[in-house]
Formats: sequence, structure tokens, C-alpha cells
Amino acid sequence: MSYKHQVAEMISAALSKQGVDTLGAEQVRNMLETPPNPAMGDIAFPCFQLAKALRKAPPVIAAELAPLISGTPVREVQAAGPYVNIFLDQQSVAAEVVGTILSAGAAYGSRDIGKGRKVPIDLSSPNIAKPFSMGHLRSTVIGNAIANIMEKHGYQPVRINHLGDWGTQFGKLIVAYRLWGDEAKVKAEPIKELLSLYVRFHEEAENDPSLEDQGREWFKKLEDGDAEALHLWQWFRDESLKEFMKIYDLMNVSFDSTHGEAFYNDKMDRVVAMLEEKGLLTESDGAMVVTLDEYDMPPSLIKKSDGATLYATRDLAAALYRHETYDFAKALYVVGNEQRLHFQQLYKVLEKMGFEWAKEMHHIPFGMMLKDGKKMSTRKGKVVLLEEVLSQAIEDVKKVIEEKNPGLANKEEVARQVGVGAVIFHDLKNYRLNDINFSWEEMLTFEGETGPYVQYTHARACSLLRKGGYVPSAAVSLPQDALDSKEAWAVVTLLNAFPEVIDRAANGFDPSQIGKYVIDLAQAFNKFYANVRILAEEDAVKNARLQLVAAVVTVLKEGLRILGLAAPEEM
Repeated sequence: MSYKHQVAEMISAALSKQGVDTLGAEQVRNMLETPPNPAMGDIAFPCFQLAKALRKAPPVIAAELAPLISGTPVREVQAAGPYVNIFLDQQSVAAEVVGTILSAGAAYGSRDIGKGRKVPIDLSSPNIAKPFSMGHLRSTVIGNAIANIMEKHGYQPVRINHLGDWGTQFGKLIVAYRLWGDEAKVKAEPIKELLSLYVRFHEEAENDPSLEDQGREWFKKLEDGDAEALHLWQWFRDESLKEFMKIYDLMNVSFDSTHGEAFYNDKMDRVVAMLEEKGLLTESDGAMVVTLDEYDMPPSLIKKSDGATLYATRDLAAALYRHETYDFAKALYVVGNEQRLHFQQLYKVLEKMGFEWAKEMHHIPFGMMLKDGKKMSTRKGKVVLLEEVLSQAIEDVKKVIEEKNPGLANKEEVARQVGVGAVIFHDLKNYRLNDINFSWEEMLTFEGETGPYVQYTHARACSLLRKGGYVPSAAVSLPQDALDSKEAWAVVTLLNAFPEVIDRAANGFDPSQIGKYVIDLAQAFNKFYANVRILAEEDAVKNARLQLVAAVVTVLKEGLRILGLAAPEEM
């Protein structure tokens, strides 16, 4: 139990002695504040909210409440106007926090809320035969981090790469390949060549609209199982996946399923039949829809007037398949903010079908990756390729290593870890709903609030442990003056907060909570490192400080892992 929870329980017990039984420890915990000045204490409890119930002025309540609060880890309690200010026994708190982390290791901050139940997470989902752009980076890294966060809460994440492997664009691509394609070129550089064919198709179609008709015809052939169309489609899919896997391997992201849109082709008739049975289908201008007027939403299109099914039909089929396959606790869709209405409609249609589990489905939206303030477009060829960005980042790190530490072991591996980490962290330190403007300079700056800064702090702390001859031990013994500095206390306070940060990240599906946290912890540690002689002459003091360093290493490494970054021990 964290010291804030211990204090909250004491305050709750003291309040019940005063006749206030409505504030449990959890509610009190949420009311606790950190005083702006350490001289005012470590924790403050405001009494404004109690004035009505107790019919007393807040300063009177504070004065009466303060003497009722005592026990470990509280050292002193003062009433200061409407606040109860609590001073902690920092030595005992530090010993408790550091000991807990060293005992738990990477499991620190874990909880068994999920009881091992599955959580399918729809993430990444690039389009076949199109490049893996910076736009797809967001869904990939946000989804992967959320999967790690869910795992930290005791769920079993199921990472699903719902590939965009169906649709009229394949008809267009088949037409383009048959007109201008070269098999050898496609085999040599699949994505690059297929993209140029796709871009050329749209350029030519501006002057020759009949190409659009041919594209629709070839997609119809594909749907009808035409041998040539199917052969080309399968080839485009296989070649694209091979290219994508190179990028996923670089980022150390893996999937439990790569069932894309095509997988649900034979599962949609069942959905339409179920909707018909339940009397939910209505005709509208020749199309079949499910009306959602009662939710102030436009109708959900299930079948076009020509009988073709739509995204909604496919996603309904996918939702049913996932529930039947995984019996999920919740299902997450890490998909751009522009799809918000689509998912709202999807969940409401499932609810109308009588599926209670639809309430446990969540769209996790995110903002766009912009270039020069504008949305990237594959169709116009205005796209920044993720593979190029990752390669450039790795090369930049290699140059820094050659400059600063040419004798570093595993140079190639460290350059990959730090370069890729820079790109991932640049995304995840931002709240997911914010748009991000792609910038080489900002992404590849290795100072300030960046992934490499946090990784370097971890490596520096590891180096201290090596120099100090640190021997791991979960038993913590703190001499009186070992951790009595404000810098050490700032580190202890942050270490203690890690489980709560995990909770906030899980409850809000928000990896940026962890991104901001590891920056704060790295900065606090570097102040400690700059102001305190960690490798002190006296062994007992040195060992106590090294134990704090070891706790920082444990938490930084775990925070980085959750975000999808490696934590090199040397840089």
C-alpha cells in the first residue's frame, strides 16, 4: 500500500470519529494535495468539502482533525488555515518504497484486475500494397503500449493487425499493374513499385475516367473469385506483409492475429441474416440500413443498393467473431479520430441486436500525423515512409556513438534501440488525441524530453551500479543521513507514484501518462546525481544510495518497456 493510501485511511478513520462516514479512504485519497512548498508538509488535506456536513468553518475542522491523525508513516501533523498539513517520516517511507521495488522487480506496479481475461486490441492495420507511413506509426505504437498497460493490469492482450486487404483500391491496382506493371520491379521493391502504380492510376484517371470503371470491374472479378484477380491480390498481400514485417521487427512489435478485412468476406451474410431476423433492417434509397434515430445518429449502412456489403457489415462480423473466439473482457479499437462516428454506430447496432458485451467495446481515437500542417495522402504520393524515418534515426545515433563512445560494445544494437526509441517516444509522450506535426529535427533531437534522454539516464544509473559494486538485495537498511536530501526525497516520491501512473494510463487508455512520468523520473534522478555524492566513502551510506539508484533503474526500464522502448545498460 502506498504511503498516500495509508494517510488516506488514517484521515478517513479520524473523520468517522467526528461523525463523517461518507468519505471512504479512496475518496479521501482523491482529495489529497501536494503542498506548493515542502516547508508546508508532504501531503495536504483540504477541509472545504466538510464544511456543510459538519456545519463548521474549514479552519475549525482542520484544527479539530489534525490531533486525530497519527501512526506510521506520519511524523507530524499541523493545521494551517483550512488545510491539514502532514509531514512524513521520510526515512521509513524511503525504506518501504525502495524495498518494495527491489523485492517486486519488473512486477512493481502490476495488478490482477483483469484476472487473465482476454482483451483483443485492433492496432496498426496498414493497407496492403501501400507504404507503411508515419500515419500508421501512431496506431501501432499507441496500440502496442496500451496492450502492455493492459497486461500490467492482469489482462491478456490479443494484438490484432486488421490489415486493409480488401476494397475497390485492389481493382484499381490490378488495372494499373496489368497496364504498366513490371513483375521484376515489384519483386525488387514491392511497396515502392505498387505505390507508384497506385499514384499513376489516379493521375491517369483524371484524364481517362474509364479507368475508374475498369477498377470497379476488376474488384467485382476479385469478389467473384476470378483466378487472375485472386492470384494478383494474394501476391500483393504476401509481398506487402513481408515488407511490413521488417518494420515491425525493427520496432519489436508482434501480433497474435493478422486477419484482415478479407477474412470476414464469408462471415457477413450471417450478420445480414441476424439483422433481418431481429427486424432491424430498413430500406433507404435501395440500400439496407439500421436506423439510429433514437441516438441522434445517421443510419448505419449495411448493404449498398447493388447488394455489396460495407465497412459496418464487416466490422459487425469482426466483433461477433472476436467475442466468440476470445470471450473478451473488453475490446479495443486503436483507430484514428476521424472514425469516431463509425464506431459509435457500430456499438449501437450491436446493442440493438441484444449484445450486452457491446458496452465493453471501446474506440481509442488519436489525432493525425501532419506534414507541414497538412494531412498526408497516399493517393497523391505525399507521404513520409516510416522505414525511412527509422533508418535515418538509427544512422544519426550511429554517428553520435562514433563521436562520443566509439568503443561501445554492441554499437549496432544500441543504435537501433535508441534510434527506434526516439521515433516511438516522440509519439507517445504526446496525449494521443493531439495532432502531431512530423518534424525530423524534433524527432531526432537527443536532448530534453526525448526517448534517448530517458534511455541515457537509465544507462548512467546502470553505470553507477557497476562502479559502486552494487550487490542486489531486497533488504533495505538506511543510515540516518543516507537519503535525507530534497533530491533523494523527490526521487522516492516519484518512485512511489508509479503504480498510480499505471492505473491512470490504464483507465484512460493513455500511454502519455507513462511517457511524461519517465521524463519526470529521469529529470529527478539527474538532479539527485548532480547534487548528492552517491558513491560516498562510508559503505552503509553508499549502499543505501545505490539501492535507490537500483530502484530507479528498475522503474525506468519497466516504464520504457511498457512504451515499447529498450533500455540499454551502456550508451
